[in-house]
Amino acid sequence: MSSGTDKIKGVANEAMGNIKQALGKATGDTEMQADGILQERKGEAQQALGRAKDAVKDAVDSVKKAVDEA
Repeated sequence: MSSGTDKIKGVANEAMGNIKQALGKATGDTEMQADGILQERKGEAQQALGRAKDAVKDAVDSVKKAVDEA
C-alpha cells in the first residue's frame, strides 16, 4: 500500500471508530464502543504508517540527491 492509501484508510477507520463509539455510548452498547475504540486506534496506526513511509521515502530521495550531486 502507498503512503497516501495508508493515510486515507487511516482517516476512514478513525472516523468510523468515532461513529461506533458515539452510537455505542448513545445506545449503551459497550461492545460497540469497544469496537469503535479499536477501529479508531487502527486508523491512527495506519496514518502513522503512512507518515513513516513518507519519511523513509524523503530520506532515500535526499540520499540519492546527495549522491547524484557528489
